[in-house]
Amino acid sequence: MFGDLMGMMGKLKETQEKVKATKERLNHVIIDETSSDNLLKISITANRSIKNISIDDSLLQDKEQLEDYLILTLNKAIERATEVNETELGAVAKEGMPNIPGMDSFLK
Repeated sequence: MFGDLMGMMGKLKETQEKVKATKERLNHVIIDETSSDNLLKISITANRSIKNISIDDSLLQDKEQLEDYLILTLNKAIERATEVNETELGAVAKEGMPNIPGMDSFLK
């Protein structure tokens, strides 16, 4: 009984370390998102940190248009980064879950 408990505690600690390493790695996974006409380009990490914004000069003439472009393109970039982040961290967390009968159906 205690051996199982100690084993599960060890596995949980190992999983915590893997999650931490995955979060660090996701700081270096870059996702590029571009407006449909390529006038605005955004680079963001999988941890949702903006790394670069490139704006075509033609967008600088119209403040409202630029704001709309930024909102749309940033939201798409954040959505994609969130998907990557959740997939990667979810895989690591699931891998480290102890084998408890019936837990798979509970997590779905």
